[in-house]
Amino acid sequence: MKTTLLIMAAGLGSRYGGDKQVDGIGPHGEMLMQYSIYDAVNSGFDKLVFVIKPAYRALIDKLCENLKGVEVACVYQDFDSIPAFYKVPADRVKPFGTVHAVLSASGVIDEPFAVINADDFYGRDAFEKMHGRLLTLGRGEGAMVAYRLKNTVSLNGSVTRGICIVENGELAGVKETYSIVVDKNGDISDAERGTLDKDALVSMNMWGFHSSAFENMKEEFDAFLRTIPEGDIKAEYALPTMVDTLISDGKLCVHVLDTDAVWFGVTYREDRDYVAGELKKLHQKGVYPEKI
Repeated sequence: MKTTLLIMAAGLGSRYGGDKQVDGIGPHGEMLMQYSIYDAVNSGFDKLVFVIKPAYRALIDKLCENLKGVEVACVYQDFDSIPAFYKVPADRVKPFGTVHAVLSASGVIDEPFAVINADDFYGRDAFEKMHGRLLTLGRGEGAMVAYRLKNTVSLNGSVTRGICIVENGELAGVKETYSIVVDKNGDISDAERGTLDKDALVSMNMWGFHSSAFENMKEEFDAFLRTIPEGDIKAEYALPTMVDTLISDGKLCVHVLDTDAVWFGVTYREDRDYVAGELKKLHQKGVYPEKI
């Protein structure tokens, strides 16, 4: 059975100030998605699908040219995949969110698959746990790797996190929590609820699905498009929101795979130096070879 890693790399990094998906942050100019590719392949994934902008195609081909026994495909997240019943506003530039990104790849995936962001670092443990679970998924089942909140915050500004409600090892819901900040003492809070549990499990958009999940995704995405007010050029449909809806409707059961690994991301330009330093340490410790 093949297992696919779907890497979402078509979004625009507005807060970061550029295309952070292709920023060379590692000690030899490695992009964050190169670490994901390396960890995924070494965890057993044998197919990679990239959701990209057309301008990135040559770059992806170069990154994957030496992979042995791994199938590679690229798809574009553009407005051509939007259903005909919805008229995209003429001045809209951004895609329609992460559900739209995953659906863009539905034509090239017919096996269990994991979904990640290109501009995040997840760690080998996450890929190993996800790969093992994908091999057991049936229709109506999914998986999610959950991180501790304290391992996902930024010292350089507020972040949004999907705080998970877990019951008997399964995801009961995802609460999108906004404006999360960490102070100099390490205390974490948001404007709405105040102090938050540092060890709360959060979703960092590492999901696993049975291939049949595309059926529900399409239904949910079409329903979302029908609710967008005319002229709205920013509305997006996020994977955590869709998963929460499917769980509530009894259409999806998501197994939670928790990890104590530290997640790295570059939400803000100021995050870059910290992430670069942490990646350098991992190379020095031998977690990664000198060059990947």
